[in-house]
Amino acid sequence: MNLSIDIQKACASEDSPDEDSIKRWVSAAIRDERDECELSIRIVDELESADFNQRYRGKSAATNVLSFPFDAVSPEPLPILGDLVICAPVLVREAAEQQKTTTAHWAHIVIHGVLHLLGYDHIEDQDAEQMESLETEIMLVLDFPPPYRILDESSDDPIEVTSN
Repeated sequence: MNLSIDIQKACASEDSPDEDSIKRWVSAAIRDERDECELSIRIVDELESADFNQRYRGKSAATNVLSFPFDAVSPEPLPILGDLVICAPVLVREAAEQQKTTTAHWAHIVIHGVLHLLGYDHIEDQDAEQMESLETEIMLVLDFPPPYRILDESSDDPIEVTSN
């Protein structure tokens, strides 16, 4: 696959993954759906995330990832997939709350966002099940634990977590 990713780090975060990791996760999410692909990933702070979330979704809080699929009409298909806006502080906080490694959560959120760019969604229950199943499959291929399971602090048993 020919993959081009523009990574913009608008927020300094020592927990941000390196470019090679991001490319590996994006490639794993795209699988065989595209031969050629271009996308941008912007890593932001909570203020910028909240601004985007308010402007485009009408929600006043920062969120882990926002996906903006490319949807321009052109005579020839273009390789542009779209843009992801990832809020590093939210992602790091979620990883701690869900007892996941920061790297595993970064991988999951990148994969989750790319799947949105490819047209997957989780609004309807059936679509959510399909998307979560695909995310889990991709994470396991990358040797990460299932993303929707965390440990229950009281018993060390895994419990399911739903996507947001």
